[in-house]
Amino acid sequence: MLKVGVLGAGHLGKIHLRLLNQSEKYELVGFYDPDEINAKKVAAEFGYTHFENINNLMDAVDVVDIVTPTLSHYECAKKAIGKGKHIFIEKPITNTLEEAQELLQLSEKHKVKGQVGHVERFNPAFLAVKDKIQNPMFIETHRLAEFNPRGTDVPVVLDLMIHDIDVILSVVPSEVKQINASGVSVISNSPDIANARIEFENGCVANLTSSRISLKNMRKSRFFQKDAYISVDFLEKKVEVVKMKDAPEQPGDFDMILQNAEGEKKQIYFENPEIDVNNAILDELETFADAINNDTIPVVSLEQGTKALQVALQIIESFKKQ
Repeated sequence: MLKVGVLGAGHLGKIHLRLLNQSEKYELVGFYDPDEINAKKVAAEFGYTHFENINNLMDAVDVVDIVTPTLSHYECAKKAIGKGKHIFIEKPITNTLEEAQELLQLSEKHKVKGQVGHVERFNPAFLAVKDKIQNPMFIETHRLAEFNPRGTDVPVVLDLMIHDIDVILSVVPSEVKQINASGVSVISNSPDIANARIEFENGCVANLTSSRISLKNMRKSRFFQKDAYISVDFLEKKVEVVKMKDAPEQPGDFDMILQNAEGEKKQIYFENPEIDVNNAILDELETFADAINNDTIPVVSLEQGTKALQVALQIIESFKKQ
């Protein structure tokens, strides 16, 4: 079992603490939180060991789980890597691209592994269809959330849209060619609603919409590719897979047949992939343990987290050109 310590005992930090405490792949050593009052409250309520000194915690573990505000990710990760500790770091990886690139170099220098908490990669609905998403040419995503003051210290792109950016980059086998985006600030000082159009070198186009002042929550992505349409509902954990194949010579009474202008006939059929219920946060933490123990590349590597941040920052930069 890998010894792990958690930095940050806020809303998400408490979830990480609970799951790591349950995990059979980690031994939870304790946590550090700079808010002394909150730290003592969490320690008293749940019985986790509270470290008053961040260095003492890092020295006592193999893995440092960073669940602090984004602005402090870089300093926490740099300190942990310098001590030769593997790092799990919540998304976005850092606040700036330069910080992320430095962490990449440091992790290679100190030969430690890192994973970024892009949890939607472990969503059971996405896991059920990700192998069926092959060379999509048009992608549409909607990630809408009711207003919550937590998270408004960063633009909606870094708070919400980055989830979809990461998922898209994981299924499109091409480099980004061009980005056009617009954002509107309604409640916060940074944009609360954003739309981005990402064009890839291979011709794929992704249209992303995110809002954190919606009246209802929605997390849906739709992927269109040759002879297939795949819809993923990350919130409801449901999928739709609609495919087309050449129509049979003698269609059955209930077969759905389409004929295009050239006279080609296609049969439409539906697939219902099995969705295995899981705890996505526990899965992302435990696959990181596997990557360390087996010396393999983490599912969401620091490099991938950096690429997602790079695209997110390009979108934010595009706002300024409006």
